[in-house]
Amino acid sequence: MAVSARGPGCWETGTEVLCLGESMALFVPAEPGPAGEVRVWQRTAGGAESNVACHLVSLGVRAAWVSALGQDPFGYALLGEIEAAGVDVTQVRMDPDRPTGVYFKETGTDGGSPVRYYRRGSAASGMGPDLLHRLELDGVRLIHLSGITPALSAGCEQLVRALLTSPRAGRRISFDVNWRPALWQDRDPAVLSELAALADIVFVGDDEAAEIWGTGDAMALRALLPQPSTLVVKHGERGATVFEGGRAPVFAPALQVEVVEAVGAGDAFAAGFLAAALRQEPPETRLRCGHLQAASTLLTHNDVGEPLPPGVVAELLAADDRAWAAARLTGTGVVRV
Repeated sequence: MAVSARGPGCWETGTEVLCLGESMALFVPAEPGPAGEVRVWQRTAGGAESNVACHLVSLGVRAAWVSALGQDPFGYALLGEIEAAGVDVTQVRMDPDRPTGVYFKETGTDGGSPVRYYRRGSAASGMGPDLLHRLELDGVRLIHLSGITPALSAGCEQLVRALLTSPRAGRRISFDVNWRPALWQDRDPAVLSELAALADIVFVGDDEAAEIWGTGDAMALRALLPQPSTLVVKHGERGATVFEGGRAPVFAPALQVEVVEAVGAGDAFAAGFLAAALRQEPPETRLRCGHLQAASTLLTHNDVGEPLPPGVVAELLAADDRAWAAARLTGTGVVRV
């Protein structure tokens, strides 16, 4: 039987956001070159929902991460790393029978940074709807999910569906589509439409939407998903558009960034947007907060980068459209172009 990762009472301030989903041991090259030639790797933690939780904590939001890890060295290492970031991990279960998933990022290839996953039969894939009744939701204002979890197993799909169809009790649920085609080879991706329609806040990239639903046009996507009160369509380096209720869509261009690594930027964007949403910021500010948090990850090889200096964030949030467009973030700061 799986056991709790941490005893009760470790976290006394309560949780505002609960993020649920798989995290894996992430290995990134410590030297350039294709994977077959790299001899030194750096291990860290990687997973959409735990990434969001870590980003939220860096933004001053009390966040918990719920998942299952193998009762193995990688599992305990991940647990410690995510806990060290300030995330509440008291609801993570350690599975003695299933392993912790692993994945590798490659660098130095013409196609960017390919990612290789080794997650079949992982501890997180064993999660199911029974977990719903064990969740500690007192004080939780938002639950964050992604389309990765329902692709892991039938039980995981049932868990996500149960969360989305259960009484909200005043809290909202956000759902990042997070299209991973390799995970859906034996499953029907139409499930993503059904689950997204049940959420309150939905994030989707126009590129992944084009693969799933045949269109990346923001207005067409809103017509396909009219149910969520908030729909955020991401346009990569161009920016993002938010739809809310019957109001006109709001677009905010992305920042120019000296990109080191793009993987993980979507999770950072979601966290920045959600943190601003919890503060009830207006749509454009929420989008800018998402872009700023994404920039912190684009500047690093890791899935969770160091937060941008508060002064830089305040300056850019207050900037007019021209100053925002003229700013370029590099590893050394803001450069005006």
